[in-house]
Amino acid sequence: MKKFLIALVAMFGITAGVSAQKTEVYASYGGYTQMDATDCHDGGPSVNTAWGALTAGVNFKITPKIWIGPSYTFSSTSRKKYDDNNFYYHAIMFNGRYGYYQNNIVSMYAKLGIGAVITHETWPDDSKNYGHFAYQISPLCAQVAINKTFSMFGELGFGAQGLLQVGFKMNL
Repeated sequence: MKKFLIALVAMFGITAGVSAQKTEVYASYGGYTQMDATDCHDGGPSVNTAWGALTAGVNFKITPKIWIGPSYTFSSTSRKKYDDNNFYYHAIMFNGRYGYYQNNIVSMYAKLGIGAVITHETWPDDSKNYGHFAYQISPLCAQVAINKTFSMFGELGFGAQGLLQVGFKMNL
């Protein structure tokens, strides 16, 4: 059974590598994240709303309509009463994207991401880490090509990367 699973994983890896026709890297900003809406600071009182989230990631095209890849998201905030108590949010996720419309300039897609949010809380002489489930569900996303290398995009959904996310992609 173990050999069968290893062979299956190897076949999937080879198939994905052969069919990966394109790679893209992206950077974006998203406002009102999962960290603001849910308790990613373990019940601490008087926490400010975070300034948003910066995300960077890589996507690999595995079929004409499906892209997959990892992403990293950073956000932070503080407590209202204490200037020296800060929260730093690090979200590491695996994302999948399904394209449902495309022409030469515009493509529309839906995106789903899952992973973990690591909250690092600091005080002047102490720090703590918390782990939480991270997700991103974005059913309405659009990408507009600027040229063959660069495009800009907007994604509407909810999760660790933000309620509304905007950014740029570069095809490699």
